[in-house]
Amino acid sequence: MNTRTTLQRVYGLLQGDHRARAESLEQDLGKRFPLDTQMQSIWLPALHAQVALNRKNPTLALNVLPAALQIELGNIQFVTNASCLYRPYVHGEVYLAAGQGSAAVVEFQKIINHNGIVWNCWTGALAHLGLARANVLQWKNSNGADSDAARVRALAGYHDFLTLWKDADPDIPILKQAKVEYARLQ
Repeated sequence: MNTRTTLQRVYGLLQGDHRARAESLEQDLGKRFPLDTQMQSIWLPALHAQVALNRKNPTLALNVLPAALQIELGNIQFVTNASCLYRPYVHGEVYLAAGQGSAAVVEFQKIINHNGIVWNCWTGALAHLGLARANVLQWKNSNGADSDAARVRALAGYHDFLTLWKDADPDIPILKQAKVEYARLQ
């Protein structure tokens, strides 16, 4: 199994009920690529953070993810197209779980600002939803004009996400959830 396939399998397993298998594959990647900068600096920390997030431990997830890396916007060698910017996406999700809306905005905005790198990866569309959710956090935690501006940005983020997914299967859980969140905010 090649590295890209293994990474995709690990991520898929982390999203399902197969966390033990995902963690085993994750450990295998760490052993097979001890000197691979991208693996050790980007992919494995992001996978460790996702595991911590799945365990409802955003504090641990924040500790295993390094601060923004200069190489995270670089080309991933084993991927045919450009990077999905998975590390910033997970970092944004971790900040959301930790209630840090401003920090989450930075991570999701990084993905949106570099859509040429992301191409058609799922992180590109979901970054709009993450940005909307981060702005909702800012809206709830601020007052006056700042609060109003965050609400407007949140509405725009939801609108952008729903526009991107207008032709998606309406039964996709995250799409249904986004529609409910958007309706509540209006």
